Amino acid sequence: MKKSGLAALAFLLGCRLAAAAPARPDILLITIDTLRADAPGFMGNRRGTTPVLDRLAAQGRVFTDTHAHNVVTLPSHTNILTGLYPYQHGVRDNSGFRLPPSVPTLATVLRGAGYATGAFVGSFSLDSQFGLNRGFQVYDDRSTLGADTQEFVLPERRGNEVVAAALAWWRQQKGKPRFLWVHLFDPHAPYDPPEPFAARFKDNPYLGEVAAADSFLAPLLDPLLGGKEPPCLVVVTADHGEGLGDHGELTHGLFTYEATLKVPLVLWGPGVMPGRDARPARHVDIFPTVLQAARIAETAAMPASPEHFGASLLKAAPRASDSYFESLSATLNRGWAPLRGLLRGGRKFIALPLPEEYDLPRDPGEERNLVDSDRAAARAAFAALPQESAWPPPRTAAPGAEEEAKLRSLGYVSSAAPPRKSYGPEDDPKKLIHLDTQIHQVIERYGQHRLDDAVRLAREVVAARPSMPLGQSLLAQALLESGQTAEALDVMRQAQARKAASDSLLRQLGLTLAETGKTAEALDILRPLAATGDPQSMNALAAALSEAGQQKDAWELVQKILKTDPDDAKACELLGLIELRLSHWEPARAASARSVALQRQRPLAWNNLGVALYQLGRREDAVDAWQQAVTYKPDLWDALWNLGLKAAEIGRTRQARKALDLFAAGAPPARYGDDIKKAREILGRLP
Repeated sequence: MKKSGLAALAFLLGCRLAAAAPARPDILLITIDTLRADAPGFMGNRRGTTPVLDRLAAQGRVFTDTHAHNVVTLPSHTNILTGLYPYQHGVRDNSGFRLPPSVPTLATVLRGAGYATGAFVGSFSLDSQFGLNRGFQVYDDRSTLGADTQEFVLPERRGNEVVAAALAWWRQQKGKPRFLWVHLFDPHAPYDPPEPFAARFKDNPYLGEVAAADSFLAPLLDPLLGGKEPPCLVVVTADHGEGLGDHGELTHGLFTYEATLKVPLVLWGPGVMPGRDARPARHVDIFPTVLQAARIAETAAMPASPEHFGASLLKAAPRASDSYFESLSATLNRGWAPLRGLLRGGRKFIALPLPEEYDLPRDPGEERNLVDSDRAAARAAFAALPQESAWPPPRTAAPGAEEEAKLRSLGYVSSAAPPRKSYGPEDDPKKLIHLDTQIHQVIERYGQHRLDDAVRLAREVVAARPSMPLGQSLLAQALLESGQTAEALDVMRQAQARKAASDSLLRQLGLTLAETGKTAEALDILRPLAATGDPQSMNALAAALSEAGQQKDAWELVQKILKTDPDDAKACELLGLIELRLSHWEPARAASARSVALQRQRPLAWNNLGVALYQLGRREDAVDAWQQAVTYKPDLWDALWNLGLKAAEIGRTRQARKALDLFAAGAPPARYGDDIKKAREILGRLP
């Protein structure tokens, strides 16, 4: 596999419309995040997890040996939507990469062929800023959960919300060829299925999330299966699977064993022969499959070695080919050894300092490493790894502070580790699985607000691998959340001195310094980061300028951010705060309202909105805004104090008592001592 990514682009750019223009079928692409190949009923699960998809599979074609090329969300979806391997399109991880504008996608090709194009995604991992929105006339990437970037929770929205929005668009476009992509995030960790699935799968909440996702698809798929909608090509797959403890991996993003690399794949619709198909299939095969269904021809621009690229699954006998895969998240974010590999003739070859080879038909659990007994085959496979995939890949964009914070979920902890020239056995992720477990435990304890445990475990992570920037970031964040600001500053400064601080950690250092009154030092740290043009760094600098009392400079910087991206919810939040500090009540209200309209779970913006509304005389609305703030972040002490004080003023006694009780019991005395005393006095006077 030596052909360059430029050759792949030449192939795709060579696509043109077929000369004839018959009616083209609708295309519906459904991707379900983190769906293991063995989780659906149509792949053998007997717990009734996927009755809706089972109906589709019974009438369609099930590819029982399908593999992804990545084990994290953004690059895997990029593979699907471009038909290219990750080393060809350049997106190698969830953070720090953007799809180049020059790379065609299914949406750009289909829109050029006259299709209406819409995408509805359930997670920040696929936010429009990463480039997959190109070609879509509608790209709905709104999230409703987990938008507080101080939490280790990935912003998402439930699949029922995603499907409802997608179905409305689908119906509005009736009468023209339609391409709809629907992405459901529900099976991703942490697993929190809604009822009745939480009760049904009490012993396995992951399967509960899978069952919930399946049920959410019913309004979209039932009309097709029941003949109430014209037949269309339906493609259902997953971006990757989930470890669930296999080989010691709790979630995904580290290894490429079958638990995370193998995925389900179903095709349904005109031209699809029903049945089960055991031929190897790949994510890169989906692109040419859709092109064939849409009657979009491929020209003679096909590369000289077409076996390096995808093949339509609608053809009678797709050619056998190697399938490249990789897992680079732990290298990019932790400094561990990069993982690359090939699937070849039923065998999986994994290139690591401690290499691996498995005979998948005979050893599906990948328990017997054959590399020592089959050295010739392993050498040949590793020699065939594409040269372009070699480490290190160039980042196409620096990961921003808010971006990294939003990706701090199980499996998507983002940081930045400097590339190294060589890696030894001690850097092999198999040797570091215990550290991976500890990292996930830090995040789990943090999410449970067991902050003492989170700090203790984070210290152990730092002690085990002090040069890893991620460990420093986890420790600093846990210390900050537990109120140990001085020690968090020490950790961040030491990491900076040892050159073990990512840009994200430096941004956090600058923000913390600004919040503690050390604004000159904060500005010195943040200005070079913001000079790169990264919007998250610019937001951080604007926040520090505002804390320093330089409201005019802060206002101008936020305006510059919003000129580039009017939908930057963080910039709108900051603008609201700056306008408050300038006593511009109506502009403050408008900016804060815009922020929460863009991303509802922004407690700081709700607090700012409450202050602006109160100053405008809208006291009832102000109290409602503060209630929203503390609903999303119960320990936002300023909002809780505002809520208790002003609810008491307008006679909402029960609401005031609850807020003041919580404030008096939990607010840090060092900062809120006088307010705590006053809260108790007010509580004593309330009826």
